[in-house]
Amino acid sequence: MSDDHRYPPISPLSAGLAGRCPRCGQGRLFTRWLDTAPKCDTCGLDYSFIDSADGPAVFVILVVGIVVVGLAFFVEFTYQPPYWLHLVLWIPLILILSIGMLRPLKGLLIAQQYVHQAQEGRLVRDDQDQSGD
Repeated sequence: MSDDHRYPPISPLSAGLAGRCPRCGQGRLFTRWLDTAPKCDTCGLDYSFIDSADGPAVFVILVVGIVVVGLAFFVEFTYQPPYWLHLVLWIPLILILSIGMLRPLKGLLIAQQYVHQAQEGRLVRDDQDQSGD
């Protein structure tokens, strides 16, 4: 991340949601649906810092859950349809929203991680003496 001064600041929101490099905003962040590339094909940024873990999945579960449960309650209390209609309505919606939101949210979290230089937490830095004597 030492070459950052050569690149203008990129909005992590636009770069992440578009699946673009968080440093230059041009290169592809993903090689497949959710597989990250080893490095940016435009600026050469090494993507080894990427560790989005379960964050995107958690956000997707929360957002999709709120939307689908809210709509299901509204439909149930307003129209009182049979249960099979609930299955026909909500299962495809859950799948479409979950699959559609996962990649943009993963890109957004990776871009935020890059901008804020997030790293794994450590109690002692590597250059400190751990003996304490």
